[in-house]
Amino acid sequence: MFSSPWHYLTDPVLQAPTLGSMLMCLSSALVGVIVFLRKRSLLGEALSHATYPGVVISVCIVAIFFPRSSDLLAVVILAGGFLSSLLGLWVIEKMVGRFRVKSDAALCLVLSVFFGVGVLVASRIQFTHALWYKTVQIFLYGQAATMINIHVVLYACLAALLIVVLFFLYRPIQMIIFDRDFSRSASVPVRALDSLLFLLLALAIVIGIRSVGVVLMAGMLIAPAVAARQFSHRFSVVLILAGAIGAISGFFGNYLSVEIPEWGMRQGWNWNFSLPTGPMILLSASCICILALLLAPQNGLVSRLVRILAFRKQCVEDHLLKNLWRLGEGAEVSLAEIGKWQPLPLLLIWRLKRQGWIKQSESKLISLTKKGRLRGASIVRLHRLWEAYLVFLGQGAEKVHRSAEEMEHIITPELEKALTELLGDPKRDPHAQPIPPKEETL
Repeated sequence: MFSSPWHYLTDPVLQAPTLGSMLMCLSSALVGVIVFLRKRSLLGEALSHATYPGVVISVCIVAIFFPRSSDLLAVVILAGGFLSSLLGLWVIEKMVGRFRVKSDAALCLVLSVFFGVGVLVASRIQFTHALWYKTVQIFLYGQAATMINIHVVLYACLAALLIVVLFFLYRPIQMIIFDRDFSRSASVPVRALDSLLFLLLALAIVIGIRSVGVVLMAGMLIAPAVAARQFSHRFSVVLILAGAIGAISGFFGNYLSVEIPEWGMRQGWNWNFSLPTGPMILLSASCICILALLLAPQNGLVSRLVRILAFRKQCVEDHLLKNLWRLGEGAEVSLAEIGKWQPLPLLLIWRLKRQGWIKQSESKLISLTKKGRLRGASIVRLHRLWEAYLVFLGQGAEKVHRSAEEMEHIITPELEKALTELLGDPKRDPHAQPIPPKEETL
């Protein structure tokens, strides 16, 4: 039904757009990790929009002084966009540093003003140089499908530059991201590194807008970084994962933008729209990001919900075992009585029987097994130890029960040992109830 992915890496027509997009997304993802971890995600959005007036003015210069030659167009546009983004960055830094403007306000102001200037100039070109206006639109929305081998070389050089910088300056960059004060005390050139990172960010944005455009470039900076962050807390791993996610997004953006319309035409559908490569790249990165937010093993929403449900189940089971222990050794209760304590008693009883905590007699009465009684005594011990600890800290005995109801499920053996030593192995809790000794617990 679909072409082989390998075809996109070997076909003379599809190879340059695919490899160029992958390298561009790799570069933007690496820079995006730094921006994201420094909590300056909006900076990428502001600088990407700040490149637009530089692009438009560069096109005007070429149209006026070199009307019959387009050989210099790519170089002039890149230079103009780069200088424009640096000007936007300089304005942001001055507004924040000298005029004490809040950073979010400065970013929004530069974003809107620079982009507005670009749109204003472009509206003039639309009527005076219609052909050049189409070129301007390419950089506004992106046109990865028309990339050629020179673009692949350009993106490869940028990716290599970023990798070399990150490899040799990994430790200083890590220090200024996570602890700038310590970096200064350790004689790390913070300002020089900041300037270098800002230059790399501006360069990645200027080169990347050829593929995904000014409007969507910020998404390619942040989406791979957000996705990678869900899988690791280590800076190096996040960099590697973000780069891989960026490259994968670049590939699938090209692959799906071609394959989905062709597949629809084979089905006999009358396609009245296309799937541009730039938006498809960003949509691919966004889908990966959403899946990471949902399914990441530790930080994913689904895994967190599973852990929450498992903890709630444990709490319900612990409460039942505790209540049965309080009735005394050999005590038996009916399902109706358990139903007054806990909801869904049949499901709860079935789970506890499987774990060997309780047993059921022929008359359907429930009682604790030896193992279950030890477990119940352990829960009661932790509950009453925590109550004694809170009273030791100065809280009233009438206020400690609720906190102990929550803590009894999460106190570790190490914390239990520390509490026992601190309190002198107490025998009774603040309510004069006996605390089960350690040897009688599980």
